[in-house]
Formats: sequence, C-alpha cells, structure tokens
Amino acid sequence: MAERLLDVKNLSTHFFTHAGVVRAVNGVSFSLDRGETLGIVGESGSGKTVAALSVMHLVPDPPGKIVEGEIVLKGRDLVSLSDDEMRHVRGNDIAMIFQDPMTSLNPVFKIGDQIAEAIQLHQGKSKREAWRMAAALLAKVGIPDAERRVNEYPFEYSGGMRQRAMIAMAISCNPDILIADEPTTALDVTIQAQIMDVIREMQAQYDSGVIMITHDLGVVAQMADRVMVMYGGRTIEYGPVDEVYYNAHQPYTWGLLGSLPRLDETDKQRLTPIKGQPPNLLLLAPGCPFAGRCPYEREVCRDNFPASEIVGPDHGVNCWIPLQERLEIRAKLPRFTARVA
Repeated sequence: MAERLLDVKNLSTHFFTHAGVVRAVNGVSFSLDRGETLGIVGESGSGKTVAALSVMHLVPDPPGKIVEGEIVLKGRDLVSLSDDEMRHVRGNDIAMIFQDPMTSLNPVFKIGDQIAEAIQLHQGKSKREAWRMAAALLAKVGIPDAERRVNEYPFEYSGGMRQRAMIAMAISCNPDILIADEPTTALDVTIQAQIMDVIREMQAQYDSGVIMITHDLGVVAQMADRVMVMYGGRTIEYGPVDEVYYNAHQPYTWGLLGSLPRLDETDKQRLTPIKGQPPNLLLLAPGCPFAGRCPYEREVCRDNFPASEIVGPDHGVNCWIPLQERLEIRAKLPRFTARVA
C-alpha cells in the first residue's frame, strides 16, 4: 500500500473583504499518496488555486483565512504551524510551480540566486555549492548551456525556459509533494508536452506525489491517476480518471466533457458550451453552486448541498438527481463517454 503523504479534510478558506465574505473554498477534502498524481479541474474561480495556496500557507492574511479544516502532511497538521515553521516545510517537504513564472520569479535576481536560496536554506550548502547544484538542476530540466544561463535574469529566458526554471526551483530539495498550478498556461503545444515530460521524469526520480491544477482535461487524462472536479469552491465529483471521464455523474462534469473538441467528430458536430456564468462567491446559495446553470435543476438543489454519493470504485459525486435518472439523462448525451487522450 502506497504511503499517504497528504490528507486535506473539510478545508474552507474565506476572504474577508469590504464587500463581504468571499467563500473561495468550502468543505473540500482530498488525499494524495506517494507516487500518485491528482488532477484538480474546474473553471476559473472554482477554488482550485486557493485550495493549493491554503495547503502551502500562502493565502494572504488579511484578507484570507483558513476558517475550518485540517491539512495533514505525513501525520503533521499544517494548519496549526506558525509562519516560521512553515518556511521549513515549503520547498523542503512540499513545493509549488506557480501559474505565471514571469511574475513568480524575482526580476532583479539571477536565476541561480533564486534556485540556490532554497538549497542554502533547507540543505545548509555553501553559496558556491548551491550555485553548482542550481546549474545542475537547470541542465536536468532541459535548459541548454546551463552553466552560463544560471547567471542570467528571468527576462532573458523564454516562457518555456522560465517554467523549467520554476520546476528546477521546486525540485531543488527533493520535496515529497509537488503542486503544479497551470504549468502549461500560455505555452505552445510542443513546449507543453516537454514540460509535462519533465514533471513526469522528476516524479519518477523522486517518487513524489503531484497535484496538477489545470483547465486542460487532456493534460489530466495523460498525467493524473485521480481527478477532482471543483465548482464554486466545492468538490462536486472525484475518482479515478478513466472512471470519471467514462462514467461522469455530475451535470457540470458532463458540461466540461461536452465542451472538449474531439478528433473523431464530424464537421457538423459542434462544441456544447455551458450556459450562464460562474456563481458570485460573495452571494453563494447554501445549495449546489451549479444549480443556477444546471439544465436539470430542481428546487432542492438551491436549498441544500448534496452529500457525497459513491457511484463506483473510489468514485463519488455530489448531486441531488437520483442515480437512475442521472443514468437515463447521460445515456442521451452524445458526448458523455468522451475520452481525452
């Protein structure tokens, strides 16, 4: 049995603003084992990144605050740790590749300085040794002429190279968990594939657990073992990737799969958009956050959030539509078995 690295239980993170309370994450639970990849998908504003930042203790306080839940890393509750204690966890036990490397990298420090800082902090290496290791890490993630380029600044790197530098920084201390937040955003498809290959190689080498946050269901299909679908700050479906992709039970998941282009379609078939807009997190109703956009909505959907229902091996869904009715609806959807590969 694989080692359990991370257990997140009933996590809620809110932002207390002048306009009101933004309930960005509400009662989210998930786990991660060693060597496993968990994909977290959903529209912008669904709470994916805030959940990851909560795990890293990087939610700005104020206005953000973890108001409920546990984040247990190898038996240690991170919620109770001080900022000083978390500095020894971040980078060493758990690391994050941020969404936009141009804004995540400090523009006034050389790439080598930024990678070497974590090595010096967590491994106690001298500056010279840390720089040597930084150059080796850049070479490992595929940056050519690493001995020279370790002395360059972020603006001298291309987008793909900056993302590789972020990966080098994240793996510099061999963390148990690597969180990748939209690691392929704004990269062309060739560079995207190369970045995915680098993450796979690093995971195989260090036997790390990976949390992949993305809009791209194709990336999840290729990279992840399990997937968690988020909407309106909540988990609404989760399970093994093939099980969720082939046997989705939540209308929102059907919508995500239905909006994907497929190579086996004829010219007459069109993408099916999800109508409406994501919910205002300041004005969330107590029920299912997808209720206002769901074509199968009923009265109970707005009043109460449904409990998780097990519908397959490690496959759960939160939906008020009775199981048999869901199966009948899904059977009429031409794209519900969409496979992304």
